[in-house]
Amino acid sequence: MIERSLQLFPELQGAIITVGYTRKHLGSATVIYRKRIIMRLIIRLKVRKVTYQTIGHELTHLIQGLAHGDRSVSRAADPATVPSGETQCDIWTLARAPLFCDDPPTYIKMPRLIRDHWPEYANRVRDLCIAAIEKRHSHRFYIRWLEDELRKLAKTARPTRPQADQLLLPFVS
Repeated sequence: MIERSLQLFPELQGAIITVGYTRKHLGSATVIYRKRIIMRLIIRLKVRKVTYQTIGHELTHLIQGLAHGDRSVSRAADPATVPSGETQCDIWTLARAPLFCDDPPTYIKMPRLIRDHWPEYANRVRDLCIAAIEKRHSHRFYIRWLEDELRKLAKTARPTRPQADQLLLPFVS
């Protein structure tokens, strides 16, 4: 799962990432600097509930940490960087690739209906995250906009999930 996720993070290609486990949270990420030089990149994942969303979220934290460590460039001035924060991390993770839509994000405020029926809403939520990132350039309160759109989405008719065809097995008597 980690190798497949890393393919979607070209910013981390060639980096050595230490992977460990945690019992307390779904995951955590750490970038250790010494004298402006990256010493270690570390992610820790909860073994019992590893999802692509959690892996992507922690890898996005590494990207946030790498941008934060370079103090020579103003992060607010660079629209290409992922802004710091948990909610921002969830937004950028979902927007990065459909692979990370296997589980609802933890930090984006959304109605329970969407969270409870995540597989049916995942693609639409991802589209809204992509739109929110685009809005960020001109709309200061893009997270509030996203959360308002999610509330509206929950009030519309629930999307129908494509029905899986029933497999019929021939029984031999």
